Amino acid sequence: MFDDSRSLLQTFRRSLLYVFLSFVAVLAIFPFALMVLTSLKEGGAALTAISKLIPEQPTLQNFVDVWVTDSFAIYFRNTAIVTAAVILGNIVFDSMVAYALSRHNFMGKRGVFLVIIARMMIPIQVLIIPLYELMHWLNLYDTLIALILPTLVQGFGVFLLKQYFDGIPRSLDEAAIMDGANDFQILWRIIMPLAKPAIAVLVINTALTSWNAFLLPLILTSSEGTRTLSLGLALYSNRFGVDFIHQMAASSISALPILAIFLVFQRQIISGLTKGAVKQ
Repeated sequence: MFDDSRSLLQTFRRSLLYVFLSFVAVLAIFPFALMVLTSLKEGGAALTAISKLIPEQPTLQNFVDVWVTDSFAIYFRNTAIVTAAVILGNIVFDSMVAYALSRHNFMGKRGVFLVIIARMMIPIQVLIIPLYELMHWLNLYDTLIALILPTLVQGFGVFLLKQYFDGIPRSLDEAAIMDGANDFQILWRIIMPLAKPAIAVLVINTALTSWNAFLLPLILTSSEGTRTLSLGLALYSNRFGVDFIHQMAASSISALPILAIFLVFQRQIISGLTKGAVKQ
């Protein structure tokens, strides 16, 4: 009887937890659903009442209008180029720095790591004037390279990968060295495959930060040909007035790549969390 009561109590607690998590999930999903539903409406008011939330005659014409008018396709291309380059740069350079800090002892190692940690505490707003002057001095102002270079290496990625590399047994390195492997071979053929969960987190965080970057494109670019999505969306209302339907269509298109990246890499994160949880 005691076991039955305990089982009922556990079931009740689990049910309350599921109800709470479902409520939180609805709160998190509702803004995105509202954005998509609004983007599917025809002309007129975006939302006049809750009963008008679901469009009576859904249409994809708003997405076509956004893509073919103005320079939205150019903004999308620029953002994709910058984000892809920044992700690739962080995977390569962050992992190399993290490997050196994790696997090698050298003079000033602790100081270098402390500087990296300290840099994470400095907001980009503090560095924007030196970056602006530097890009002008390098004749890179108003180019996509000016948006890529400052974020090719980031302290968060170095810190994340370094901490993950520390958890990988050094015996694997020693075995590889016995077989004649050098540092690059150990990093790319042994360490990196084992660090897929951390790399997945790095990719998602870097993609989200780069894709939604606003301040750097605002300060380091001036022409329409180098404008990114975040800046283009901010200026969208100024050009077309308060057009919520097309703004929501543009925002929906902007959100799709990040959503796709998360869906692709979430398996690596989950596999890393559950690794070793089941006995063999």
